[in-house]
Amino acid sequence: MTAWPKLVLFDLDGTLIDSVPDIRLAINELVALDGLAPFSEAEVRSMVGRGLGKLVERAYRARGMDLPASELRARLQTMAAIYMRHLTGHTTLLPGALEALSKREGRQLALVTNKLQAATEALVDHFGLRGAFAMILGDSGIPLKPAPDMLLHIATSLGVPPGDTVMVGDSAADIESARRAGIASILVEGGYSDIPAAELGADIVIADLHQLEAALATFGQG
Repeated sequence: MTAWPKLVLFDLDGTLIDSVPDIRLAINELVALDGLAPFSEAEVRSMVGRGLGKLVERAYRARGMDLPASELRARLQTMAAIYMRHLTGHTTLLPGALEALSKREGRQLALVTNKLQAATEALVDHFGLRGAFAMILGDSGIPLKPAPDMLLHIATSLGVPPGDTVMVGDSAADIESARRAGIASILVEGGYSDIPAAELGADIVIADLHQLEAALATFGQG
């Protein structure tokens, strides 16, 4: 028998992997082209979320540069190329990630992230995770989280109703996208969010992914 939920959606950055050390290298290489001071890891951690374009915008704004849209697009193209050279050098799997992806219990698992699709695919392959996912969806033209579109696209593509789906993430964007999609949510503490986990409105909050299976079982008992 297939356990409930039938589909579990995972965010990537801050949920399955800690990618900030590599993102920091990339964003600092980018802003150095404009003679700007580098960012600390803590600063970058607070800026990650809602896609690479938003990261670039936040970085330049933090250095006092409110760039027009055309210049932001140019910087984003440069950043995308830089980041592809800094994807895996210092990025690590978070505690419980492999365990969470191996205990499928008859469920389908999918990856939904605001990270660029090419970068997402490269990271998934680097960590040998491709076989865990029925579908992998990054930034490829569908409106990004916190819009519900990516989550609903995966659920529809895999033939699973939103009511049989759970989103596992670490940020307000993950929880808001799930709420708007009519999907239950689990928030993993310690990710990329400046807002305390208890205040983000997730159905369940867990300390790390080692607790995921127990949380999913709690849903099944409801």
